[in-house]
Amino acid sequence: MHELSLMQDTVVIATRQAREAGARHIHRIMMRVGALSGVVPETLEFAFDIVAKGTMAEGATLEIERVPVRCYCAECAREFEPADLVCECTQCRRPSADIRRGRELQVTSLEVS
Repeated sequence: MHELSLMQDTVVIATRQAREAGARHIHRIMMRVGALSGVVPETLEFAFDIVAKGTMAEGATLEIERVPVRCYCAECAREFEPADLVCECTQCRRPSADIRRGRELQVTSLEVS
């Protein structure tokens, strides 16, 4: 379960940023998690409750924006959302290796006081 170590690192980074901003408490951490990131959002949420205990993020809310896969078809000159993890153009049915979205794993913002 690498989500536990990812969330530990996330809380450490969020705490560092909050302290640098002069905050005493983290109220909310917002993240983007792509479908191809290799991370299970529900497991991140579970891990957050564990690793936030005893930190300035204890009691905070974790909000996760799930980012679907978006590919680009050079043949059709358009982006598309594949039906599954095989990036086959939904219009011309050609495979695409040009993945535009879906690999994200990032903290997008913090709410602190």
